[in-house]
This record gives sequence, structure tokens and C-alpha cells, in this order.
Amino acid sequence: MHEKNEILVVGGAGYIGSHMADFLHRQGYAVVVLDDLSTGYRKAVLSAEFVEGDLADRDLLKKLFKQHKFTAVMHFAAFTQVGESVQHPAKYYHNNVCNTLNLLDEMLRANVKNFIFSSSAAIYGNPEYSPIDIEHPKNPINPYGKTKWMVEQILRDYDHAYGLKSICLRYFNAAGVDPECRIGEYHNPETHLIPLVLQAASGRKNEIKLFGNDYDTKDGTCIRDYIHVVDLCNAHLLALENLLKNAASKAYNLGNGNGFSVQEVVDTAQKITGKSIKVINVPRRAGDPAILVADATLAKQELNWQPKYVDLATIIKHAWQGECVMAQKGVKHE
Repeated sequence: MHEKNEILVVGGAGYIGSHMADFLHRQGYAVVVLDDLSTGYRKAVLSAEFVEGDLADRDLLKKLFKQHKFTAVMHFAAFTQVGESVQHPAKYYHNNVCNTLNLLDEMLRANVKNFIFSSSAAIYGNPEYSPIDIEHPKNPINPYGKTKWMVEQILRDYDHAYGLKSICLRYFNAAGVDPECRIGEYHNPETHLIPLVLQAASGRKNEIKLFGNDYDTKDGTCIRDYIHVVDLCNAHLLALENLLKNAASKAYNLGNGNGFSVQEVVDTAQKITGKSIKVINVPRRAGDPAILVADATLAKQELNWQPKYVDLATIIKHAWQGECVMAQKGVKHE
């Protein structure tokens, strides 16, 4: 048990953050969630102390760090929509970079020097080779990816200058939900492939669009690396435990190393759900690489991380259970 270790989870009412907060609680950590509920949901915070607020509110941050003796901070509070970041870059630079600086500065003021950062494969841009290892050139092609890479570079400088230790976890396609279905996957609008496909299966959507079927892949559709949210949480926990043992700052890729095509996702979803899913073929989206697969060797070697739910059928099965709960609750797709 870790009662003395109190962890601040910013963005802890969102999809990954809420799973992480619950995961930490189950491991015996004391957890405080800070979320402005702009994209998160209060009902997703099951067991942590909840504080509604924004990282732009320096007074609130000062108060939080004065009231609590945090051992570490986990950051899940970024805006994450690639298309929106292109249309509204100011929103992304203010929240993802400026607000993260607010948080880091308050951490230093309170002498909290352990930070786990939710980064992204978007920092790599279009892949020059696959699978992508952490040495792959960093060339983000949209403001979202640029903000993630900027924060990683800021963290490197804060380590050298101030001794703030961090682990940046670059993940690919988070998927699935808590196997017990206590927490689901809520996005509005929904942009993740697996929940979109399952919404079409449950009747919350009429159809899904398949963007391009002429890629140089086995079935012509894009290949992506899907990682179960529980496996992501486990990697964050291992990273935290490493930092608490005075490990050096580091970055890791997180993925299961298996690429699954869009068509495979649709086919597997139809098998799992027993439902027919209507697919509309539309042209490719600009900037969509044919293959994005992670090389997570370093995380496995140094963090002793072993993904548990690596097969697509299990990931979709868990997500489908969560989708059924959403449909029963009458949650409408917007």
C-alpha cells in the first residue's frame, strides 16, 4: 500500500485519466483529480478526491499544492483533436503548453519533482520507418503534435535546470475500457475508430466512414497500433514507481507492437457484436500514413512492462461491453 504517496492526476475525468485515477486508487495510492470538465465527465471519477478547475488558474494550483503533499503529478489534461488543432492552434498552445508551464512552475514552488507526461506518437509525424522507436526523428505535422513535442523539450530543460524528473509516455491508439465496465470511453465528438465502429453496431450511428482503401497494406486500409487502456495505466504505474526510486528522466513508446488494419477492426467488431456494420468508402484524409506501429522494446526492458490485452478481439470485446452500457443509458451520439 502507498497511503503516504498522494498523486495529483490532472485531466483525471477524461478517458485515460479516469482509468488511471481508479487504477492508482486500487494500488493503494491517495489520488486527487483536477479537471475542468471541458472534455471530461464527473461521473468517470469513481474513487479519487475531485477538484473542478483549470490549469490556467494559478491561485487554484497554489491552493492545491498547499493543501496536499503530492509525491508526483500525472498529466492527461491536453486537448487532443488533430483537426481542431489545425483550425484553432491558439486553443492548443494555450492549454497544452502555457497551462502545462503553470503546472510545472507550481510543482517547483511546492518542491514536487516527479512528473508523468501523457505524450503522443504525433510527435513523430509521418513515419520514416516502421515500427517507430524512440530515436525516430521528431517532425510533428500538426499543432497538437507540436505541443506535445514542445512540452517534452521543456521537461528536458526543467530537469537540467531544476531537477524536475519526468517520464514521457508516447502512445499510439488507446482503446478498450475497464473490463468491469465501471468506466467507459466518452468523447464528444467521438473520433476514435473502435468506438465509432461500435456505435454503428449498437445503432447509435447509422454508418462509419472508411477513409481510403487503396493504401499499400494487406487489405488496402490503414494499419494502426491499438493499446488497451488498462495496459496504458499499468505502464504509467511502472513509470511512476521508477521515478519514485530516483530513476532518470526518460521517454518511452507504448504500443502492443501489432498493427491492425481498419478493415480488420470492422471485421472483428462484426464478429464480436454479431451485428452488421455499414461502411461507406470515402477518399483518404490528408496526412494519414499507411502504417503506424510502435516499437515499445525500451518500455518492456526498462519498466518491465508487459501488455496483457494485446489481441484485437479482447480490446473490442471490452469496448463493446462499455458501448452496450452507454446505449442502455440512452447516451446519444452527437
